[in-house]
Amino acid sequence: MICPHCEKNLLRKERPDHTCSHCRRRYALDPKTNSLGLSDLRVRRILAKVTEGGSIAVTPDQLWYALSRNRLQQRTFAPGCAGSFLFAGLVVGAFGVFIEEVGLLLVSGALLLVSAGFTFARAAGAGRGFPAMSRAAFRTEALAPWQRVYGGLPPGVLDDAPGVPPQAGARTPPGTEPRAVLLCPDRSITAFLIADGLPARYGIAPAADLDAVRALPTRGPVIVLHDADAHGELLVRRVRESLGQRPVIDAGLPLRTVRSLARAVPYRDRDGRPDRETMARLSAYGEFTGEELKWLGKGWRYPLAGMPPARLLAVVARVAEQVTRNADPEQRRAAFVGFMTWPGPTAQDPAGER
Repeated sequence: MICPHCEKNLLRKERPDHTCSHCRRRYALDPKTNSLGLSDLRVRRILAKVTEGGSIAVTPDQLWYALSRNRLQQRTFAPGCAGSFLFAGLVVGAFGVFIEEVGLLLVSGALLLVSAGFTFARAAGAGRGFPAMSRAAFRTEALAPWQRVYGGLPPGVLDDAPGVPPQAGARTPPGTEPRAVLLCPDRSITAFLIADGLPARYGIAPAADLDAVRALPTRGPVIVLHDADAHGELLVRRVRESLGQRPVIDAGLPLRTVRSLARAVPYRDRDGRPDRETMARLSAYGEFTGEELKWLGKGWRYPLAGMPPARLLAVVARVAEQVTRNADPEQRRAAFVGFMTWPGPTAQDPAGER
């Protein structure tokens, strides 16, 4: 690996205890000791991309997805085990034939059967989509060592831990009723939007669940932001059923749209597979194809954390602007008479060309 400090190419023996033998400085991540193969330089390189060169800040979960993306595309069930058992089976079988030992031939057959089982499981997709390092593990196995070595999170990464105040205000001015509510169960994404100042900019109150929505002093529209998975699809429908006539806007992620994107990479959470009740409710709505229900039932998902951060900000800002403009009587009247729409492609100067 390359030392992140002196840029020397280090062999394994030249970097004992995460210390460069040339410059004697410690580094945080060694690709040989973590399941994502992370190094300090790789983290910095990927961060430069997802933060648009440092122009925006991202959360640990967004960084986790960006670093896991390639592995999620490649990861399959026991990729090396099938080959290992196949090789061992052939070697044992050849030796058994050479010395005419029946016991070795039986062992060879068993090894070849195991190899075939691994091959079949891999072809069937077993294990595919499970991240090599979970979201929670990323914080302890990658970010914690980084903090110990450098004294803080990587530059451009927000601290979204509970109780840590965001960088920008999330509340509307005192005495002002929120113009809308942003319901997002992903605390990491909510922290990302708050740090950008988006809720405060549009007078929107963030909420983590339905109880929080009901507790807010507003009857304004509810914008629902969710993962493209079984739980997210069900959330939108539960909110609409619970809030009656109150406007509910599904801001995405839209399942069918995201699934059609070649660059979108889904994953599966080992503990997040939907239960039978969830799938039965989704099926009862009659809005999903059998193939979509099967895909959702296996626990596949496209996370909000996987959406390019700059794109996510732009989409949510566009929805927030439209919703708050429609909710504001003054802005509705202004839009009706064309205020803030001039100049347009067909606009003419009443005084003629100048």
